[in-house]
Amino acid sequence: MEITNRQILKELVQNEMPFGKYKGRKLIDLPEFYLSWFQSKGFPSGKLGKQLALVYEIKINGLDYLFEPLRKDFKN
Repeated sequence: MEITNRQILKELVQNEMPFGKYKGRKLIDLPEFYLSWFQSKGFPSGKLGKQLALVYEIKINGLDYLFEPLRKDFKN
């Protein structure tokens, strides 16, 4: 099964943080300072860590606006 960039981004819009202060918040909606903390302490291992690292990169590069069309397309 091939995973596309769109599928990866869709997961960031749909998946929720499974633990911590922001449990239940969509990954793309996590505050930048929270992601910066993870970046300095180490992202969790596995898929979640990779997703959080990607969201961090998106936010520090000011690319959050790219998710607006996806939010509409994949509204739960």
